[in-house]
Amino acid sequence: MINTRRGTLDVATKKPVDMLTFENSWPYDKMMDDIYINECPFCGKSNVLTTFSEEKLNSAKEGIKQLLVMPCCHSKLTILNADDDYFWTEEKLR
Repeated sequence: MINTRRGTLDVATKKPVDMLTFENSWPYDKMMDDIYINECPFCGKSNVLTTFSEEKLNSAKEGIKQLLVMPCCHSKLTILNADDDYFWTEEKLR
């Protein structure tokens, strides 16, 4: 990436890169092979066990877009990226 006065550019494509902000993140916990969300960003239910698999999590960590349907309210969360603590989404959740 190259930083310019107008923003950040991808080195390979020379196109602008959208930066992910903390407002677009949501924390998750992994226990054994299960992935939990402490509180649903849509309905507020706590300790939600998701159907998100280890494979999908690894793909999200590689930057491959994933869809997570919340089992509590069936709302959809499009995950653009993930790290060890947060899902990074395309919409503001905070």
